[in-house]
Amino acid sequence: MRGTLRVAAVVAAAIIIAVAIYAVNISAGMHARAQTSGTIAGTGVRQPVEILRDARGIPHIRARDRYDLFFAQGFVEASDRGFQLDLLRRFVYGELAEVLGRPALSSDEESRVVPVRNLVARQWQLLGTNDKLVLQAFTDGVNAAFAREPAPVEFRILMYKPKPWRPEDSLAVGFATVLDLADTWSDIAGRIHKDDPLSDPCYDAPVTDGLAKIADPNHCSSKAALLRSLFNQRPPVGSNEWAAGAAHTTTGHALLANDPHLRLGIPGVWYLVDLQAPDFHAAGAVLAGVPGVILGHNDAIAWGATNGTVTALSIFDPPARLDTRNWQTESFGVRFGVRVTKRYYRAPREFGATIQVGNQDRFVLVRWNAYSQPASALSAFAALDQARSIDDGIKALRAYPGPTQNFALADASGRVAYQLAGEIPDDPLWARGIHPAADLAKTYAPIPFDALPHVAPSRDAIVWSANNKMYGARYPYRLTAEFRPPYRAHRIAELLRARSRYDVSYFASMQMDTLSIAEREFAQYFGPLRSWDGRFTPNSTQATAAFRAREELTNRYNEFPTGLIAARIKPGIVASITLPASPAPWGVAGAVTVRHPLAALGMTFLNGSTFAGDGDAYTIHVQNYGFSQSFRAVWDIGNWDAGGITIPQGNSGRPGSGHYTDEANDWIAGRLLPLPYSKDAVDRAAVERLTLNP
Repeated sequence: MRGTLRVAAVVAAAIIIAVAIYAVNISAGMHARAQTSGTIAGTGVRQPVEILRDARGIPHIRARDRYDLFFAQGFVEASDRGFQLDLLRRFVYGELAEVLGRPALSSDEESRVVPVRNLVARQWQLLGTNDKLVLQAFTDGVNAAFAREPAPVEFRILMYKPKPWRPEDSLAVGFATVLDLADTWSDIAGRIHKDDPLSDPCYDAPVTDGLAKIADPNHCSSKAALLRSLFNQRPPVGSNEWAAGAAHTTTGHALLANDPHLRLGIPGVWYLVDLQAPDFHAAGAVLAGVPGVILGHNDAIAWGATNGTVTALSIFDPPARLDTRNWQTESFGVRFGVRVTKRYYRAPREFGATIQVGNQDRFVLVRWNAYSQPASALSAFAALDQARSIDDGIKALRAYPGPTQNFALADASGRVAYQLAGEIPDDPLWARGIHPAADLAKTYAPIPFDALPHVAPSRDAIVWSANNKMYGARYPYRLTAEFRPPYRAHRIAELLRARSRYDVSYFASMQMDTLSIAEREFAQYFGPLRSWDGRFTPNSTQATAAFRAREELTNRYNEFPTGLIAARIKPGIVASITLPASPAPWGVAGAVTVRHPLAALGMTFLNGSTFAGDGDAYTIHVQNYGFSQSFRAVWDIGNWDAGGITIPQGNSGRPGSGHYTDEANDWIAGRLLPLPYSKDAVDRAAVERLTLNP
């Protein structure tokens, strides 16, 4: 008995010591930060690289050649966002269960439907020498940071170390955006028994028609489309952009505004950076894990983007017999569990997926150019980073494979332009249903680039996009089953028409607009809400009441095909909806917490700020359904130290960095923070200097 007790005591002591060490390790991780000043020798760069960080922790990198430039970019991204890089890589590859265990297995199984690892390997083989150099340099920098910098707290919590980064991993992280923005086979499944209109004709705001031809909803009697849009179960989120040529600005330069809408989280989707070498200078936002600048500007041109919300793929019923040689087995590692295998169908042109039609699972074949002809968007963005004019930018977009985006461009000559870019199959179904198996023999060629909607470069042009239908009545193609509701686009056009001249501050104020023209109209069904101004401001109780009323009607009628909703929503039925007796202000009812990925496992101490309700899904200032503006940028073209860009939280993913949530107050207030670009501005703004030495 005494021996047993001694063994138990030793085991208990060992457990207590292990727990204490684990707790100390996590505590150290919460306070750990990357080295941001001084000198680091033996990093792998060829010549010294200077990294200046401003008060927001944004790195301004000055290198003597491109290899060192992109090495340093990989180094700072992995230093600030190391866990995010690995988590994104694992999500896309379907390897989360290896570190998170069985709860992540279903996500992994879904991720492997598209064989991303194989696709990015093919993308890598197709890249040119310069693009491969950029990716290899970035990869070397990431691995140098993984080896030298303190482990992020998440690695300590989960007790694992990341595998070395590979060039293909950056391509995979970029592919995560393709998967997030493309119209999927599941989206098509949800439309099989519907015949939704392309848009709401009362509020259409196609950019190709110009501001003067925007519809006046007061002269439109059909409200069916509005009701269908409001009761759609799919969150109507997206992105905003607009630009004005120099003929319409007070600055004498073109102006461009962009605020992409993505899922709100910490760390955020975008990492801010300024990259400079003798033959390269660009600044703005990059997807963490990817080299270069994705959305931003260089010396001569700025560009923004919104999701095109157009058809990306086609689905088919399978033939009676599938080629057995096309079935592949995938193996999944499961932490604290046994390996699991699953079979997937992958033919040269199509892959298999299971969709849900009603309450029934249905196996279909998916044809998608991103699968059959994988091409990376890296080359197109690299060309944008170096474009010297809008014309160069449009040339770069000719090679852009997707996901299809609405690009707004502005250059130092004072011109602005709009261009839809990315491959769109000319499929007569336009993602509204399932093709019979016989159609597998057909080929749907992409719509020619020159036939895609666009607005030619001009100093007189004004362009905008909010995921809405971008073309007018005479355009020969449909492009999609349905565009996002046009209400944000209509409001943008309304605010652009309100002035004849614009400046940076006006564009920035537009990004904070909380008027929902659609919900203001819907509120007219309710007597107590007819005086509501339609604004989702934090102190508005009427905004909360209107939101709850629409939510109740949506839940009550979501089982009906959307074409029948308008017929069923009648004044008597609307009157049966009980408005909240004492609704809370929207700031409370619409509040959103910025969640960390590990919050799903109960680790809420890594969460970011809680934002009061301020705007919703139908306002320019989008904030609802867990989505938000992921950055807000306004560029004064040519005067790059003016304007600026703000993100919801901070540039670092390390809680102990001082830059985890440091932009939250500016974000809430709608302040546009400058991104220093000229040498003098960067030198003045620098608060930390780090040199990477060979």
